[in-house]
Amino acid sequence: LRAETRSGMAAGRGAAALRRAWRERRAALLEPRYTPLVAACLCLAEGGVNLWVIRRVPYTEIDWKAYMQEVEGFANGTLDYTQLKGDTGPLVYPAGFVYIFLGLYHATGRGSNIRLAQYLFAALYLLNLLLVFRIYCRTSKVPPYVFFFMCCASYRIHSIFVLRLFNDPVAMAILFLAINLFLEEHWSWGCLLFSLAVSVKMNILLFAPGLLFLLLQRFGLLGCIPKLCICALLQVVLGLPFLLVNPVGYLTRSFDLGRQFQFKWTVNWRFLPEEVFQNRAFHAVLLLAHLAGLGLFALRRWHSSKESILTLLKDPAERKPTSPPLTINNILWHGGQQGQGGPWSGSIVFILFSSNFLGVCCSRSLHYQFYVWYFHTLPYLLWCTPTTKLAHMPKVLLLGVIELCWNTYPSTVCSSLSLHICHGLILLQLWYGTAPTPVSHSPPPSRKRTAMSKKTQ
Repeated sequence: LRAETRSGMAAGRGAAALRRAWRERRAALLEPRYTPLVAACLCLAEGGVNLWVIRRVPYTEIDWKAYMQEVEGFANGTLDYTQLKGDTGPLVYPAGFVYIFLGLYHATGRGSNIRLAQYLFAALYLLNLLLVFRIYCRTSKVPPYVFFFMCCASYRIHSIFVLRLFNDPVAMAILFLAINLFLEEHWSWGCLLFSLAVSVKMNILLFAPGLLFLLLQRFGLLGCIPKLCICALLQVVLGLPFLLVNPVGYLTRSFDLGRQFQFKWTVNWRFLPEEVFQNRAFHAVLLLAHLAGLGLFALRRWHSSKESILTLLKDPAERKPTSPPLTINNILWHGGQQGQGGPWSGSIVFILFSSNFLGVCCSRSLHYQFYVWYFHTLPYLLWCTPTTKLAHMPKVLLLGVIELCWNTYPSTVCSSLSLHICHGLILLQLWYGTAPTPVSHSPPPSRKRTAMSKKTQ
């Protein structure tokens, strides 16, 4: 009888241990507080995945050789930007690109050591991932299981980093570093890094409307001018050698907003006739749609105060009532019924990510390497609003369809239409999704204080 009792107790303890382990496993996949643990495991796995990709998947030459030819001209003393060219055409990126890729030019033996360049980009991939995970750890919105899809499951992103060696990942890594600085309230350093990212590739300007809104909300009009001057001054300093020689040539080449894209590379507008795709009127409509989207989000989703948005121009100390301080995830509900959507407050991550996403949705063309512009922001955009159990699967499905669209080469009418439908669904969720309860980042009370409070009660 005693033996049976002991065996029964042991079986019960074992079953309890299994249930506890199962609960913890589910929690590790579903609860954002486990994001650091999951992020550490995924970063280790990604190191192995990138090494495997570099060694097993053949490298494909697209722009690396042209990058090296463009910076080689600068290394040889050419300061006229119009004379810097490669096999794919003239240099069309700002001066920061030249300096960074000049360093890669020298580090890789004038660009000849492709394998070393791939390892450097693999290190950049891991650094970029760490910066992204740090943002997600601070926001505490996305369930950790989603990060498996953000990491190991994306063939296209690994290809952009370590098989194609594009400059887009360099710009985005610097941008994510700037966002981390904004979250730490280092606005001047963040603006400096933001401007550096712009100097690598201009797509970073899609985040600029959101950043301007944040600066106005945080500092007011007069207070944000010094931050904007930091951004402008860095552009002047980086471009100075070229501005002194041919200022018009540098500005028209490196900041050419009217450049035409080739129809054969478009991912998002394949369903249109080529003559419509190239039509300036179509470009004007997209620009107006972009500006309208930014205006609507600024008025209804980014601005939290019941006062006019023009109050952002005032000094924060003079605003009545005083606007709530900017937080990482400070998304509040102000009026409206559930499901109708209320104004979003000044969430740093939400404003920056949604600003960029609006620009991506209205882009004149998206090429395959442009996927990295918003790929790492998609989990936040999909899960920043409260998600019921039944809604998780549709959101994962959206991620999968977007990945499939970007992996369809060449793009088709079906793939480009599907991409727009997915983008539209995300925009609808951002507009109509109910606002979550603000996340408190204050440390939990100590046991001593809790015990004392109980005694007092």
